[in-house]
Amino acid sequence: MSETTHDGGVAVTSPPSPDDGLSRADLAAKYGLTVSGARPGLFEYVNQLWGRRHFILAFSQAKLTAQYSQAKLGQLWQVATPLLNALVYFLIFGLILEADRGFEREVYIPFLVTGVFVFTFTQSSVMAGVRAIAGNLGLVRALHFPRASLPISFSLQQLQQLLFSMIVLFVITIGFGSYPKLSWLLIVPALALQFLFNTGLAMIMARLGSKTPDLAQLMPFVMRTWMYASGVMFSIPVMLKGKPEWIADILQWNPAAIYMDLMRFALIDGYGIDYLPLGYWTWAIAAGWAVLIAAGGFVYFWKAEERYGRG
Repeated sequence: MSETTHDGGVAVTSPPSPDDGLSRADLAAKYGLTVSGARPGLFEYVNQLWGRRHFILAFSQAKLTAQYSQAKLGQLWQVATPLLNALVYFLIFGLILEADRGFEREVYIPFLVTGVFVFTFTQSSVMAGVRAIAGNLGLVRALHFPRASLPISFSLQQLQQLLFSMIVLFVITIGFGSYPKLSWLLIVPALALQFLFNTGLAMIMARLGSKTPDLAQLMPFVMRTWMYASGVMFSIPVMLKGKPEWIADILQWNPAAIYMDLMRFALIDGYGIDYLPLGYWTWAIAAGWAVLIAAGGFVYFWKAEERYGRG
């Protein structure tokens, strides 16, 4: 286009742009632009995670190896730490407070060690989940990958650590008269369900911890309260005998207690079906907790995918 100026010259003006009047969203759609780091669909997100499965496994193994790299005993601390905790709890609760009431010594010591090892699995997964995003911001901001890889990887790390500890647990259990039998095969589904539960809980805590760093300071108190309420050191029905029945029901049906009871039932000869709050239906409760928290935690984490590592 051109027009004559007041001095007789000709001024050339550019034609109007075809993009005039379009919003930013319209422009992005017109030229095929997408938001950097936008959240993919749920099923696409699952596919992305499956594509990163080798990274998830390698990252968890690297974290596990590096965890005690500065200690002289190295990986032995994976077993020594929960074992020392069990020893302390036995001295305080077993000998001084007599929390072993209702059990023979041959049953109580494997009962206690199993509880400590199994609860430590959940506790460590939760604490690692809180820091999964906030503690790895450099990685989150530098690379594009599904962020759920981090809490899943940390939960897998804790599972591998528990598997090392299980060797000591087997030795202790056999040493107190509970020898390998077919019920030991139940360890596999019990651990699988607990791993699903822990992973879902880790993803919930990862999202919360990404925006509230102070949560990492609060969680040790929460986990300690949960431990004392889950019957790690004592039998809930025995210790709450004479109390309102609904209190014992709530404590026995909480997921940490459920997974400990199933592991004890699988491993210890003197810990029979009568100790499970709902008998064999306890397996259904364990599966329900695992599916509910794993699926809910995954969706809850995925909902904030595009916000992790931002400002």
